[in-house]
Amino acid sequence: MQTSSVYEYLRRQMKGSRRETRPIWRALVPLLLPALVLLVWQVVVSLGVYPEFIIPSPSAVLAKFIDVLRDGRLLANTWVTLSQTLAGLTIGVALSVLLSYAIAKNRLLDDLFSPLIIALQSTPVVAYAPLLVIWFGNGPTSKVVTSALIVFFPMLMNTVVGLRSVPKSLRDLMLSLRATPWQMFKHLEVPAALPVLLGGLKVSATLAVIGSVVGEFVSARAGLGWLINDARYNYDTPLVLVAVLMLAAIARVLYAAVSMVEKRVLAWRR
Repeated sequence: MQTSSVYEYLRRQMKGSRRETRPIWRALVPLLLPALVLLVWQVVVSLGVYPEFIIPSPSAVLAKFIDVLRDGRLLANTWVTLSQTLAGLTIGVALSVLLSYAIAKNRLLDDLFSPLIIALQSTPVVAYAPLLVIWFGNGPTSKVVTSALIVFFPMLMNTVVGLRSVPKSLRDLMLSLRATPWQMFKHLEVPAALPVLLGGLKVSATLAVIGSVVGEFVSARAGLGWLINDARYNYDTPLVLVAVLMLAAIARVLYAAVSMVEKRVLAWRR
């Protein structure tokens, strides 16, 4: 059997089932819950159940959004949070993938690092965020490190699981054909790990936003987390909601971007 034929065989063995085409009306389903929330929100405000400074109307939030968009505060602080999030996500993913490959290949390293990894992962990021501010200062570095740390552990575990999920029969087949370590990595381990790795990346993209904002809550001079704190001190509830919705939008865009990459990269599985 030629090497190219073996690779095609491996692809067929690891191939997933085809997706069924969804009807057009299914695309509208994700909009139903937000529409229902807006409706209930407007009804609660109209009934006067709570004072408007506690729960402002959707129109008040929209007016505040337009106001801070015009004066530049929203875009400036959004850029600060987004840049910190992307930097933390990139660093966290890169370090976790490198270490996970070493751990997946070496049981001794697994035994060495596992206790520390579990201990750090079980510690809430809010607990060590103040330490990072003390060590790295009030600037963006502490927020980037916080974001990278919150991304690091789930990506590490997902990648290790993916690398270890290669079927033994396929690994033995490659070894019997005297495949080089690089061929094993490129044609067997990477395709096996990619689905799990990209699934972890989708979760990590949203976690990176949380890490950046937690750092901003602790100490910052700019960013959406800082904007929320500033608005809270001034009882500007519409501005708080605008910043929160902006954070949700950032997380959603990052999740969608990774999903698009996932569809492209894993097209061979369909």
